[in-house]
Amino acid sequence: MKGKAVKGNLTWNARKFSTTSILFICIVCFLVGFLGSSIFFHSQPQEDNNEGLRLRRSAPRLLRSTMEKTEYNLLPAGELGDDSITLIPFQVLSWMPRALYFPNFATSEQCDSIVEMARGRLQPSSLALRKGETNASAEGIRTSYGVFIKANEDETGILDFVEEKIARATKIPRNHYEVATFLLYLTDVTEGGETVFPFENGMNMDGSYDYKDCVGLKVKPRKGDGLLFYSLLLNGTIDPASLHGSCPVIKGEKWVVTKWIRDQEFE
Repeated sequence: MKGKAVKGNLTWNARKFSTTSILFICIVCFLVGFLGSSIFFHSQPQEDNNEGLRLRRSAPRLLRSTMEKTEYNLLPAGELGDDSITLIPFQVLSWMPRALYFPNFATSEQCDSIVEMARGRLQPSSLALRKGETNASAEGIRTSYGVFIKANEDETGILDFVEEKIARATKIPRNHYEVATFLLYLTDVTEGGETVFPFENGMNMDGSYDYKDCVGLKVKPRKGDGLLFYSLLLNGTIDPASLHGSCPVIKGEKWVVTKWIRDQEFE
């Protein structure tokens, strides 16, 4: 009998919930859920509707995460592979052209050694003339001096080290050249001397550009820093935005190592 009484009470309570309380409970649950979702929504950082802006805002978090100490479980390497991780910091300067900046790529001592190695061997830089151009018409366009030095000519081993590091930074073997260019700045320049990309992101492409204006994306030379930019698009055609030059050096000297990277082995 007692069990039946309990059963009867439970049945009665259930019927009571179905007629009055259930409606009240549903309303309360709805209001709690609605208010909770509103609070959660408004607590999120407001982001621009532009997808590019969201990507740029998330970049600092991604960069910070790469600075954390991480232990890697390395795989067995092939005959030409490495048994260690290579970390070379870089900054994307532009996607048109694809240009990457490598701070502190070489030490100050390495830069000084390369300068002294080349100083006594400099010759006036040559200029490839386009159809209709003459040496007289091109006079003053390029006023630099340069010298080609092979890594095996350097007894200090610094050029060999730099070439190997460039290969690792670009992910292209060191005997392949010319799809891209890597510049290593050997000196600071007090004023002027920037590497300039006048057509970056489609700028100044209306035919009115004058190289003497020295406008566009500018990269100031900093001793030991590197600059990588690609001359070709992903489909293998020339990237017009990769056209580049140098602003005049107004004060100081500009010393640069240039490494051309090709898509095929170069002897």
